[in-house]
Amino acid sequence: MSELPYLSGFGNQLASEAVPGTLPVGRNSPQQVARGLYAELLSGSAFTAPRAENRRTWMYRRQPSVVVGGTAYEPLPHATWKTGAAMGVETPPNPLRWHPLPIPADQPRDFIDGVRTIAVNGDADAHSGIAVHLVLCNTSMQRALVNADGEMLIVPQQGALTIQTELGWLHVRPGDIALLPRGMAFRVEVDGPTRAYVCENHGAPFRLPELGPIGSNGLANPRDFLAPVAAFDAEPQPMEVVRKFGGSLWRTQVPASPFDVVAWHGNLVPVKYDTAHFMVIGSISFDHPDPSIFTVLTSPSDTPGVANCDFVIFPPRWLVMEDTFRPPWYHRNVMSEFMGLVHGQYDAKPEGFKPGGMSLHNAMVPHGPDAEAFDKASNAALAPHKLDATLAFMFESRWRFKCTEFALRGGALDATYPACWSTLGDRFEA
Repeated sequence: MSELPYLSGFGNQLASEAVPGTLPVGRNSPQQVARGLYAELLSGSAFTAPRAENRRTWMYRRQPSVVVGGTAYEPLPHATWKTGAAMGVETPPNPLRWHPLPIPADQPRDFIDGVRTIAVNGDADAHSGIAVHLVLCNTSMQRALVNADGEMLIVPQQGALTIQTELGWLHVRPGDIALLPRGMAFRVEVDGPTRAYVCENHGAPFRLPELGPIGSNGLANPRDFLAPVAAFDAEPQPMEVVRKFGGSLWRTQVPASPFDVVAWHGNLVPVKYDTAHFMVIGSISFDHPDPSIFTVLTSPSDTPGVANCDFVIFPPRWLVMEDTFRPPWYHRNVMSEFMGLVHGQYDAKPEGFKPGGMSLHNAMVPHGPDAEAFDKASNAALAPHKLDATLAFMFESRWRFKCTEFALRGGALDATYPACWSTLGDRFEA
């Protein structure tokens, strides 16, 4: 699946057809769709949203998604998938860090089974906040998932994912990300033990940040986001569909696979992005710049400049600043920061922060380089230096995170984390 064809663009109006001559010309829902198909619209925004913010996709499919064979949805219990601040537990104002969790091998576990929610905020019904999950799985899905609560930003850390969506296939590996629209059916195939971070976004859909004084080039380019080419199951078989709705999971059996879309057009589409294409902006004189210049995608809130969620990456880059403490400074801020490490070493935490691990620094919780990073950066020769073979990321939110019971009691919480700053003594010289 690594050589799949793709369409280029993010937020663009795209179109694809698996069978030539299927897409209607000049209208979206003709009286009779070509080849006996049904027209169906998936709307990701209000009908009257401004044109630039209106997201929708027309699908031309073998059966409409209302066909469920007369089987009602029934609850599907899931002890470790949580939604909204109400499902979190009281979380202390401490810096928190987790060791990498092992991927269980004792029993089959697909993407849905493997969800372990770490932190939550906001309210899915109020269209605010996010949930941060770690997915630990080892088996490909034989069922479909429809998340009606939010879109899903997937950051693979170990193992490649092949994702079948209603619009076609995406293949993502560590270093890539995948963004799956709210309400679109998908299933995930894996090629072995797999670990991935997931941001379930209940707020405004992710979009590219404005560039402002940066100008017309920099950060993530729309053309580097790749959308699937239309593909459908040639012989749709009965399948279980799991629907996430109102913070709970529900399931039903449908008479045929939901992956039966023969053609589509629109701008509400699943996409993948290779973070190696991110054009890093940085300082070439002095001082460490704010992490906002590393923003790949943003979900705005009702307060301009304060995001519901920013997805930020820290990829390989050159450091050339003069007379500057080059790692991030010690800081507290209004945004809450959840970090993960895909591979390599994070420059501010050479001790203890491992690939597959996580950290959380809530709003106004002090954090910054550990003692080892401080000593090294304070005494380093300030020649041009490249941070290489590394990829860390951050889900940054205006809302305070509440951890889940699993996160605080599941055995991976690093109780020694605060000690990484214990040797930063009083160095004042009167």
